[in-house]
Amino acid sequence: MGKRKMLKKLSRHPVFQQFVGSSIAAYLRLVHLTSRYTIDPPDLYEDFFRDKPFIFTMWHGEHYISPFVKMMWKRKKQNAHEYKPDAIVVEALISRHRDGEINAIAASKLGIGSIRGSGAHDQGFRRKGGVPAFREMLARLEAGSIVALTADVPKVSRVAGQGIVRLAAHSGRAIYPVAIVTSRRRHMNNWDRSVINLPFSRIVIAGRPAIWVDRDSDEETLEEKRLLVQSELNAVTERAYALADGKQ
Repeated sequence: MGKRKMLKKLSRHPVFQQFVGSSIAAYLRLVHLTSRYTIDPPDLYEDFFRDKPFIFTMWHGEHYISPFVKMMWKRKKQNAHEYKPDAIVVEALISRHRDGEINAIAASKLGIGSIRGSGAHDQGFRRKGGVPAFREMLARLEAGSIVALTADVPKVSRVAGQGIVRLAAHSGRAIYPVAIVTSRRRHMNNWDRSVINLPFSRIVIAGRPAIWVDRDSDEETLEEKRLLVQSELNAVTERAYALADGKQ
């Protein structure tokens, strides 16, 4: 058996996946515990509380520390009786790929549930479990869960897909464009510009105003909303990095 084939087989083994997923979760807890937070705008969590359940979205490659949104919710002291952090349920859309299994394990260790499936710009939508995942996201929102997903679908970075605006239209829930970044980080040279976030950082959780999509929106309106999600994510990501790097 070739080395590549052996590694592929190993990556599918449940024990290996548990080990890697648990290790990632432990590392992210270290980043969380050793860093200080900046929330932008300062009343962002008040908006979250008002509009929950909602859909929060970020760009692919910067989603690894998305559990920090809920973890930071637990750190907030003001109005603690209202926030009830332990009652906040966050469910993330995670692909069915073997890497997705590792991500789902890590997310679970950090208190985030998972909905398995992913979007696509082409005919792969059904093959990747997009249809049942869409239905499951609607059901979770209806049940009161916050749903997290990346706006750009795999292999097409920084281009928002229509899935998220259709989810907002069918559910009647708001979309919050969010960026979570760290001052200390390493950027990888891959399709989604993945970021390795480092401990002892300044973590910025930045958000933009809620985007609402009417249920009876026509295709032209849905496209306008898709472009709005895309532009707002670009804006909030730029803002978050500027704050993290002390440029604003």
